[in-house]
Amino acid sequence: MSRFDFTPYRRSTVGFDRLFDLLENQARLNAGDNYPPFNISRRGEDNYRITLAVAGFRAADIDITAQQNLLVVQGRKRDEAEDGQELIHVGIANRGFERRFELADFVRVERADLADGLLIIDLVREVPDAMKPRKIAIGGTAALTAVPSDNDDAASAA
Repeated sequence: MSRFDFTPYRRSTVGFDRLFDLLENQARLNAGDNYPPFNISRRGEDNYRITLAVAGFRAADIDITAQQNLLVVQGRKRDEAEDGQELIHVGIANRGFERRFELADFVRVERADLADGLLIIDLVREVPDAMKPRKIAIGGTAALTAVPSDNDDAASAA
């Protein structure tokens, strides 16, 4: 994969440093492990869903941590032999993993469910009312009056 050069954009923009750093870091990090596979879908204007294929993991084996602008999903490997069983063949991947997802501002985790080997994490973007666009009324009731200058005061005194 070729590396993107954001230098021209960095010279002509202000306040986008975090975005450019994020893009450069993601390109570097995504070159590695792709386990577990996942989908990200948009379910509405402000609703998203991350679906991870985590066959062989129980809810107790998975930790989901949401921090500011970061969602971390970790899976812990269980002991291979359970209930005294001897495993003859291991075909279900059960290795530990960590997946990180960068979240936009005001995106929060709404819920997480584990069913049929799929971990489903629903996200919602909730922009605070103070940050939403609002109409500004133009007041037209104030009348304009002339302000007397120093020259007007001298002329009226004479």
